[in-house]
Amino acid sequence: MVELLIIRAVRSDRAAWDRAQRPKRCKLACNRTLCRTISQKLQLNWSPEQIAGWLKREYPQEEHNQVSHETIYRSLFVQARGVLKKELMQYLRSKRTIRRSRHASLKRDGLGQIKDAVSISQRPASVEDRAVPGHWEGDLIGGSRNSYIATLVERHSRYVMLVKVPNKDTESVVSALIKQSQKLPRELYKSLTWDRGKELAGHKRFTLATDISVYFCDPQSPWQRGTNENTNRLLRQYLPKGTDLSVHSQSRLNKIARQLNERPRKTLQFETPADRFNACVATTS
Repeated sequence: MVELLIIRAVRSDRAAWDRAQRPKRCKLACNRTLCRTISQKLQLNWSPEQIAGWLKREYPQEEHNQVSHETIYRSLFVQARGVLKKELMQYLRSKRTIRRSRHASLKRDGLGQIKDAVSISQRPASVEDRAVPGHWEGDLIGGSRNSYIATLVERHSRYVMLVKVPNKDTESVVSALIKQSQKLPRELYKSLTWDRGKELAGHKRFTLATDISVYFCDPQSPWQRGTNENTNRLLRQYLPKGTDLSVHSQSRLNKIARQLNERPRKTLQFETPADRFNACVATTS
């Protein structure tokens, strides 16, 4: 009896092994419509994880129209599968190959030089939990030939705005931020958190013109405005380091921001920043 059980177990293991060795067709190879959808989203610079999450939200009851991000990556990198074209790999987000020093920043020459700066420690607790919309994080990213762009991210929705600035002097930056603030309802722009770059030394003029409170991070603490830091990394896909940022018009920057805002975000349960921000606009109008 024991020998019979052993023989059956061996046969069962062998059958399982044979099934595992049998080549299986990739799920995407069996669903060309799904494959086309994924190709289109990749060309919109959506990540495989964003695509997989969006498919799950879009087709919650249709498993045949869902696929994991691992499958998308394998279909791209294992070209023997012949499912997704190799050319689509150019739309994948580049990964950082080395760690950047936490001290590396545009702002290293301006730390501690902001007069009457209000510390982030004095920021209302309601800002921290992201439940209330209208609180923004901002920064200045730089390129070659002394070119700069101001980046703004709303904490509740992760909605992005990009602002073309002619220079990084405080007069230019503050004037550009004042102009940008006038495009939003007052209820959706209550505060701005910045690091200690001296381009915002004129923060009092900004607050006087907009009635928007400005808070400054502690020195060498970019993690205190982590939402903005993460967004800046995403933006480098469109605005690579070392390139001349002055060649981008405000219209082009708006287009880049729109692409980011229309990407589903994992942190939003794969809702898009645009959808969440528009919901906030609707409630204030």
